[in-house]
Amino acid sequence: MGGAGILLLLLLLLLAEAGAGVAWRPPKGKCPLSCSCSKDSALCEGSPDLPESFSPTLLSLSLVRTGVTQLKAGSFLRVPSLHLLLFTSNYFSVIEDDAFAGLSHLQYLFIEDNEIGSISKNALRGLRSLTHLSLANNHLETLPRFLFRGLETLTHVDLRGNQFQCDCRVLWLLQWMPTVNASVGAGACAGPAALAHMQLRHLDPKTFKCRAIELSWFQTVGESALGVESFSYQGEPHIILAQPFTGRCLILTWDYSLQRFRPEEELPAPSVVSCKPLVLGLRLFVLAARLWGGSQLWSRPSPGLRLAPTQALAPRRLLRPNDAELLWLEGQPCFVVADASKAGSTTLLCRDGPGFYPRQSLHAWHRDTDAEALELDGRPHLLLASASQRPVLFHWSGGHFERRTDIPEAEDVYATRHFRAGGDVFLCLTRYIGDSMVMRWDGSMFRLLQQLPSRGAHVFQPLLIARDQLAILGSDFAFSQVFRLEPDKGLLEPLQELGPPALVAPRAFAHITMASRRFLFAACFKGPTQIYQVHELDLSA
Repeated sequence: MGGAGILLLLLLLLLAEAGAGVAWRPPKGKCPLSCSCSKDSALCEGSPDLPESFSPTLLSLSLVRTGVTQLKAGSFLRVPSLHLLLFTSNYFSVIEDDAFAGLSHLQYLFIEDNEIGSISKNALRGLRSLTHLSLANNHLETLPRFLFRGLETLTHVDLRGNQFQCDCRVLWLLQWMPTVNASVGAGACAGPAALAHMQLRHLDPKTFKCRAIELSWFQTVGESALGVESFSYQGEPHIILAQPFTGRCLILTWDYSLQRFRPEEELPAPSVVSCKPLVLGLRLFVLAARLWGGSQLWSRPSPGLRLAPTQALAPRRLLRPNDAELLWLEGQPCFVVADASKAGSTTLLCRDGPGFYPRQSLHAWHRDTDAEALELDGRPHLLLASASQRPVLFHWSGGHFERRTDIPEAEDVYATRHFRAGGDVFLCLTRYIGDSMVMRWDGSMFRLLQQLPSRGAHVFQPLLIARDQLAILGSDFAFSQVFRLEPDKGLLEPLQELGPPALVAPRAFAHITMASRRFLFAACFKGPTQIYQVHELDLSA
């Protein structure tokens, strides 16, 4: 029992015994057998349960070594006039919601030296006059958030002597203590080991990592796909899928009535490998890169009209396209299409009048599998991965791309994708056999930062979703893995596996925000496209 509680109890007992000099006897039946009562106070020791037959005008109640196992809702409704309530050396371990309901006049609540391991978040609800609260010397490892909500009159809080686990569950307490107009004795941490014996008041809330995200299945789009892209047209987010087996580019939009994604329009495109959208004001362009029959440019001049084919794209150069990317050069939009044939060549197509025409042929004879546009040192760059050599980095100079360097120690790279974090440029390199890699730009070259085991990977794609930099490593032989960049370490750490349902040969990922909800699309070559919803979790709740 805390010293303040003992002194206050003695003071109340002395006041109760003082007066006219004639001993006061409580009305018959108003003092339980296990209790000693005076005019305004009662001390109960060893009672097998919670005594009830008190005077309704009782001001002070002390319960010592009772057999009560839990404090249930409304336990003290029959003594609404209490100003002081004390528990010490009891064996109850749980305090339920509204345990002190009806005690609107209670000012002093001392729950000390008991075996309490759990207290409900609304246990103290309604104690609007409470000034002194002690939960000292119990077995509490944490306190529920909002436990002190509505206790605006608190001036003293004692939490010392508990077994607090100083993890995310105490974050709210650390944030609350500096804001409350009360003196708080918080005590020390019992764990984890790195924080054992450290005073809670010395912990920095900023060092706690208490946000997490989780991806759960939301919807399936029945057909397989090689590519998926998100874009916004007329203020509405859209998704476009490259579906080679059904021979189309499929545009999806959000159905606000059904709260699901639904098809909006499809473009016939047999053997399509990439559908790349571009929005210029009211106009919508879609580049459909196809293995056979030639790549095409589709156009929608204005809202309300359907997309229509407007141009065949470089039919003599694009013989076996494998990837298409959008980039801006000197203020103009351009496409770069990676060609994987020996006779064709990767081609840069830039806008000229109503269409897009070849500006430059790149990397002929190297069977390129992937193109990635990025900016380094304030200048446009282009990274090409191929089946015949290490990825090659080009930079924009004098109106065309020139070779700058290749990436060392990066053999057998199928594709590359980049992201920015903390002022640095990172590169995710996909390898079908061997370890996929993460590299960082050092000002002159990409240097190896991290290796991640991957078997059967065709995609290692970074995505910035809200505040989280993720990277998803797809696999043809195992579950696809989601990683999250830890800013303090500068490394990707495992977050979760995608599934069920399991992804069957994933080839591309994209995210979209719709109706304040975030979704991840996974395009799969040998199975249906899966849609996952991204949930943000607060681990301190």
